Amino acid sequence: MPAARKAAVLGSPIAHSLSPVLHRAAYTELGLEGWTYDRFEIDERALPGFFDTLGPEWAGLSLTMPLKRAVIPLLDSVSETAASVEAVNTVVLTPDGGRTGDNTDIPGMVAALREHGIDRVETAAILGAGATASSALAALARICSGEVTVHVRSEARAAEMRQWAERLDVAVRIAGWDDAERALHAPLVVTTTPAGVTDVFARAVPERPTALFDVLYDPWPTVLAARWSAYGGAVISGLDLLVHQAVLQVEQMTGRSPAPLDVMRKAGERALAAR
Repeated sequence: MPAARKAAVLGSPIAHSLSPVLHRAAYTELGLEGWTYDRFEIDERALPGFFDTLGPEWAGLSLTMPLKRAVIPLLDSVSETAASVEAVNTVVLTPDGGRTGDNTDIPGMVAALREHGIDRVETAAILGAGATASSALAALARICSGEVTVHVRSEARAAEMRQWAERLDVAVRIAGWDDAERALHAPLVVTTTPAGVTDVFARAVPERPTALFDVLYDPWPTVLAARWSAYGGAVISGLDLLVHQAVLQVEQMTGRSPAPLDVMRKAGERALAAR
């Protein structure tokens, strides 16, 4: 019988995470007996100590806020993708103690968009300027041929997004939050704000909306996503992102490919419906 392997998601808060549901569904479908995937409430201060406890049975870790940057000094190497936004959400662990960091959020976003037929856009807009916005900007660097307009709520965030744009070699225009309704007319709109922040923009959804990528998945649909869909626009959800990035994590941690995308998505949908 193959040796048991362990994986987990770390973060704070972590109780809401769907990652265990997705990864466990994949393990079952792939026939990976003895594999486990758990969640641990870990903040930046506790992270080094947790890493000290990891033995050869550990295959990988998923990381959520606030650990995506804090983990980098604890790793042996970091992929170019993760280094581009200074954020690691995936750590692959080897039995000899190796620790490699990657970011599957960025290719996960691209994969989610492509699943909905969005391979290329001329321009795009991002609402928000936090950590998720930097990953969104990196994803748009791969599919957007023109300018990305980023609507921010503070000058400090504006400065950060300008730095990311320069680093990622993306043409960016910074715009104020009071002008954010104009973003809804872009060929692709990506919202990266906390729940409720974009509700007010639902009234301004155009009669023929294009594509909306709302990174939230609980509660779902958001007020903006519901109005967008009602008007016939394409909507990509946070669950789409979560599943696609988790597929890449499963493949890296287990060495098995392809991971069962549909099975993982259905498991996530069932878990959300039960909440």
